[in-house]
Amino acid sequence: MWHPFPPVSSGTGHWLATPARRSSTLASLILMLVARAVWPAPAPLPATDLERVHAALVAGIKRHRAVAPARADYYAGLLDAALARQGLEARAGGWVLVVDRNPRIQTVLVYTRAAPDGPWQWVGAAPISTGRPGRYDYFVTPTGVFEHSLDNMDFRAEGTLNENGIRGYGARGMRVYDFGWVEAERGWGKGGRSEIRLQMHATDPVYLEPRLGQAASKGCVRIPAALNRIVDAFGLLDADYLDAVARGDALWVLRRDRTPVSFPGRYLVIVDSARKVSGALAVRGEAPRGVAGVTANMQ
Repeated sequence: MWHPFPPVSSGTGHWLATPARRSSTLASLILMLVARAVWPAPAPLPATDLERVHAALVAGIKRHRAVAPARADYYAGLLDAALARQGLEARAGGWVLVVDRNPRIQTVLVYTRAAPDGPWQWVGAAPISTGRPGRYDYFVTPTGVFEHSLDNMDFRAEGTLNENGIRGYGARGMRVYDFGWVEAERGWGKGGRSEIRLQMHATDPVYLEPRLGQAASKGCVRIPAALNRIVDAFGLLDADYLDAVARGDALWVLRRDRTPVSFPGRYLVIVDSARKVSGALAVRGEAPRGVAGVTANMQ
């Protein structure tokens, strides 16, 4: 490593042995010091949106899940297919959340892309809970593409306890993402279908969040509080909300300290890897060879 004042040693062969050499060397040192002052080392480049969100996911989510590349490609394929079936590829923006409701998976995956026609890149994953049939008023969480729009305004949890001493929407201030009324399969009696209010939200931090990773909800998607805050702060699904703000609307539900990504999305995509995928779907990467193989790579 270069040092401005290298150690002096004795002997006629030393680099400061003669006046001429001393003068030349000192001049070089002065020029180097001046150059460093005039042209300082370049500042580090600002972190990309992907790097910011990935770092927040890894640091914030205690049970952040690793996903093997082949599995990440598999879910990206399911995502592409789901958007293509409804012709929504161009409107999807740069960020999307993919939920696998498979009872043996129960995971949400965060994806991003650099351009409207670019490939999806996995960013992070976390355990969730979807609908658990078998009890009255419990539904099977529906699959499909669900838009996060101003037609169904979000709200924030009050953090109050219900009759069972549970904070159903999580701690006070947690954002409740509302995707409106959708049809879902009834999980009791003779089955059939009814409408439910599909929401994605945090859950009781003491009793229910530690149980994420297993089907347990009445049909909504429960997520970790840390993921709730990350999606909220970075505006990952807030394309419509941020467009409204740009037009001059005041939306109280948005955080004042938000630092949104530059290319936000608007869709929650729910899939079920336990079901066979149609041969018409364009799935990238190797499809899971059995559910157990997927589970091993998600936990």
